[in-house]
Amino acid sequence: MTMSLSAELWPDVQPETARRLMLAGVEAFAQRGYHATTTRDIAGAAGMSPAALYVHFPSKAALLFAISRYGHEQTLALVENVVAKESDPVARIRLIVEDFVAWHARRHTVARVVQYELQALPEQEFEVVAALRRRIERIVREVITEGADGGVFTVSDPHVAARAVLSLGVDVARWYSERARQTPTALGQEYGGLVLRMLGVATETPVTE
Repeated sequence: MTMSLSAELWPDVQPETARRLMLAGVEAFAQRGYHATTTRDIAGAAGMSPAALYVHFPSKAALLFAISRYGHEQTLALVENVVAKESDPVARIRLIVEDFVAWHARRHTVARVVQYELQALPEQEFEVVAALRRRIERIVREVITEGADGGVFTVSDPHVAARAVLSLGVDVARWYSERARQTPTALGQEYGGLVLRMLGVATETPVTE
C-alpha cells in the first residue's frame, strides 16, 4: 500500500490518513470479507491505532460506505464522460464497455469490495449506492434503447440488455488479477467487441495490446 496509490484512487479525500484507512479497508475487506474484518485489522494495516480510525470514520460500515460510494461515483463519471463526448450509440456503448471493463480490471481489488460487499451496508447507505447504480444502468439502457430505435441494435428488452452489459464488466473484478493474460485496456477492447455482437452489431476483431 502506498500513499501515491491512495491519492490516485481517492484524490479528493482529505487528509491523507483517511485515504490510508480506505486503502487498508479495501485490502482487509478483499482478503477477509467485510464481516470477518475488524476495525483493529484495518487500523493495523494502515499503521494506526484502532482509535485513529474513528477520527475519520465513525464505524466500519461508514468506511465501507465511503469506499463503495467513491467507486460507484467513479464508474458513473466514466459512463457520463463517454455519453458527453460521443453521440453515435454504437460508439457510445463500445466506449462505455471498454472504460467500464478496464476500470474493473485495473482496480480489481477495490472493485471487488465496491461490487460484492454491497449487502453489508446499512439500509440508508445502501440506498445511496443503489441510486448511483440505477443512474449508471439508466444511461446504458438509454444508449441501448436509442440504438434499438435506430435499427443498429437488435434487442428484445433494453432493460435486460443493459443489466447484462454491466454484469459482464462487474464480473471482471471477481476473476481478474495481475496474472491475467490481457491488460485492462486490451480486455476492455475485447469486451467492447463482444457486447456489440451481443447487441446484433457486426464488428471486426478488435486490435488489442
